[in-house]
Amino acid sequence: MKKSGLLIVLALLFSICIPSQAQKQQPRITVKDTQFFKGDKPYSYIGTNYWYGSLLASKKVGDRKRLLRELDLMQKNGIDNLRILVGGDGGTYDYTVRPALQYAQGKYDQDLLDGLDFLISEMGKRKMYAVLFLTNNWEWSGGMSQYLEWSGKGAIPVPAIPPNTWPQYMAYTEQFYSCEPCMEALNNHVKFIIGRTNAYTKRKYTEDNTIMAWQVGNEPRLFSVENEAKFTVWLNNIVNLMDSLDKNHLISTGSEGLNSSNDKIEIFERTHQNPNIDYLTMHIWPKNWNWFKADDAEKTLPTTLENAGKYIDAHIAVANHLKRPIIIEEFGLPRENEDLTSATSVANRNVFYNYIFNRVAESVAKKGALQAANFWGFGGEGKAITSDGKWKPGDPLTTDPPQEPQGLNSVFSSDKSTLEIVKKYNLKFKK
Repeated sequence: MKKSGLLIVLALLFSICIPSQAQKQQPRITVKDTQFFKGDKPYSYIGTNYWYGSLLASKKVGDRKRLLRELDLMQKNGIDNLRILVGGDGGTYDYTVRPALQYAQGKYDQDLLDGLDFLISEMGKRKMYAVLFLTNNWEWSGGMSQYLEWSGKGAIPVPAIPPNTWPQYMAYTEQFYSCEPCMEALNNHVKFIIGRTNAYTKRKYTEDNTIMAWQVGNEPRLFSVENEAKFTVWLNNIVNLMDSLDKNHLISTGSEGLNSSNDKIEIFERTHQNPNIDYLTMHIWPKNWNWFKADDAEKTLPTTLENAGKYIDAHIAVANHLKRPIIIEEFGLPRENEDLTSATSVANRNVFYNYIFNRVAESVAKKGALQAANFWGFGGEGKAITSDGKWKPGDPLTTDPPQEPQGLNSVFSSDKSTLEIVKKYNLKFKK
């Protein structure tokens, strides 16, 4: 009995001491023509945007217990694909992500890097996949505008801070593609992140199958037709850099599609010719594009579905022409009357979600190019603290970035009707 007990103890100790990297990995995600594959099996999904995941995973400013509860809930509803921000830059302005991962050019918050490692490690335990975007066209996480400020182009005209305006911000950010030091600084950031080794799994990022794809950024834009040549050169250069650093993972651009391409679908196609771009993306924002009006939902919701259908069709045509899969990786709709609280009806949102998911399901059934969707987004246990939804450091994070009212487009843990729709379609894809 003593010997058997000793053997049991030794076995337990041995299992504890086995390095995490020895744990079996889930299959790698690959692309062949217009299809995704998980190992040798087709892979389609309804995932979500969870941009704040690495912040929530931080020891100092996050809430790891909340993170684990949210990951478990997503897993329960079949969600195994999360689109995540690697980290913010700068972090010195109101309406931006704070704290920032890269708080000064080339200098990193070690706690937030640890949070990113922890998040990826926990996702791996749950057989989830991460799409990691490396920069941002918009001010809410610093991104391109922050590199411009670091390179001496003046203070960022954050649009939410008067007297700054959106046209002013976009004219400022357009300079990025003519700023050699800015582009080089972003390249250095890309090299640093992709070259990282996870502190928890001891596995190199380049060898971790939990990572499905690297994404250049969130919604990189031309801003003007005249800027197409500069934009295309930059996009090709950074995509090729990412490919040279990591041959094991997919690469995408994070483009909105038409809206990132001066509303010209031919520009979207021309800027995505690079064969190192493994799949295409599109985003759909009915409220921002004035398709949907919360105070006139009965009239504008049918129009929203019609416009979304045309938008999807146009992008599928490009995907078919380029022989690549495409994902609707951002789409959202506010609650009734744009209320921010979880108790408010999401009936209109559910109609919209169901339409998007069904379009994916129809395409998957026909082995079409539209293969997946990531809704925006999972807000979990987050909530708005103030009636206007303004976020400040220390408030619980939601999927709504700091420049937007918290809860505006969030699917909360309590939104059971929405999560049931998500689960239904994920079960269909996993049969």
